[in-house]
Amino acid sequence: MAGEKAERRPRAETPKGFRDYFGADVTERKAMLDAIAAVYHRHGFDPLETSAVETVEALGKFLPDVDRPNAGVFGWQEEDGDWLALRYDLTAPLARVAAQYRNDLPSPYRRYAMGPVWRNEKPGPGRFRQFYQCDADTVGSASVAADAEICAMLADALEAVGIPRGDYVVRVNNRKVLNGVMEVAGVLDPADPAKFAHERGIVLRAIDKLDRLGTEGVRALLGEGRRDESGDFTKGAGLGEEQAGIVMGFMAAKRDTGAETVARLRILAGPSALGVEGVDELETIASLLAAQGYGSDRIVIDPSVVRGLGYYTGPVFEAELTFTIPDEKGRPRQFGSVAGGGRYDDLVKRFTGQSVPATGVSIGVDRLLAALRAKGRSAGDSAGPVVVTVMDRDRMADYMAMATELRGAGLRAEVYLGNPKNFGNQLKYADKRASPVAVIQGSSEAEKGTVILKDLILGAKIAAGASLEEWKQRPAQVEVPRAGLVAAVRQMLA
Repeated sequence: MAGEKAERRPRAETPKGFRDYFGADVTERKAMLDAIAAVYHRHGFDPLETSAVETVEALGKFLPDVDRPNAGVFGWQEEDGDWLALRYDLTAPLARVAAQYRNDLPSPYRRYAMGPVWRNEKPGPGRFRQFYQCDADTVGSASVAADAEICAMLADALEAVGIPRGDYVVRVNNRKVLNGVMEVAGVLDPADPAKFAHERGIVLRAIDKLDRLGTEGVRALLGEGRRDESGDFTKGAGLGEEQAGIVMGFMAAKRDTGAETVARLRILAGPSALGVEGVDELETIASLLAAQGYGSDRIVIDPSVVRGLGYYTGPVFEAELTFTIPDEKGRPRQFGSVAGGGRYDDLVKRFTGQSVPATGVSIGVDRLLAALRAKGRSAGDSAGPVVVTVMDRDRMADYMAMATELRGAGLRAEVYLGNPKNFGNQLKYADKRASPVAVIQGSSEAEKGTVILKDLILGAKIAAGASLEEWKQRPAQVEVPRAGLVAAVRQMLA
């Protein structure tokens, strides 16, 4: 009908804050997670997969600035009135599982989980609304030996994926110590824990941003607030000068050795029984790790670690990569944190009414993978498949038989399934697939019982400017007997 508007086509674009993962991304991530899972498995942890969707009630209100049921998470309301949401981490679902299956699970229950999580937050450079996490937790043990084990296991996992000692440090603190310091500063009342809860939340989040905001930015958030470069104002905790000074002193308590740091913390938290208890736990963790050979080159006591989420109740830890990478302006900067966690003894209690101690750690998968790539240490084979080209449409069965033979020998292989008319397009396709070898057999090679193998890696090296002298002993292509296809491909790949 004249005048009717054409149907609007949908835009082919990823939603803001989300991304797509292609072949090498998925392959490298899987290899990295497999290496981490092997470490967790050796420590006696079992795998667990939970639903991506939880009730908002089960998730709890632990994300910052949660004033309504679905703020901070992707949530929706069911017809029966219940609110559901995509999980924002893997810890809250574990608490639900531990409560739901408490009569069937061993105690302590040790599990690891890997998968995507979702947060309804403002996206930015490198900050996505969907990302992968890799967690390991022990539920049911109040012993700080469980916290020490998590820290040791985290160090082992980083080394297993290719981060050597000297390029990372696991930093350990205790929220009890910080709470003791806040008690001394007058923003925590042991007789009324709910009092000053809002102010304490701001203090925790401010300290957690020390590496990004610096001491001046944190000090501003402890006071009246801070205005960022864009002009946005963040309201502070409203602490007085003396109160803020006590908290800042706590953040600066790190000394050259763990023993000296613990001694300084004892002085700062001394008037608080809770603070002294936290210092004792840190001292025990340090001694347990030292007995296993985990020295200060791998794990250190650091009071600046607090972790932003509100459910931590004791030891907290963070893994930081210490090597430098260039920023967008070419300036060197440290890569920063790739993992964090701590003790959360009250999370399962929300479901059962009974205290259930728990501790765990979460690795930021995308950040760790980015770090490995930055250092040229990404795990996994990202090479494409061997491509069997098609020179004669009527001989497709022969080409597919070649690919099947290569696969049967454990090699990645595929037959070109596009329009075979232009052979150059087939090689361009192989380049896009990052194929190491192209297999070619025209009618003349078929009559002779041979195939041609084209070395695409050599071609890429030469195209990238590699010295021809360096590669002159390596032929760009060879003709080999058809019966020796697998052996010849293996040799070229080697």
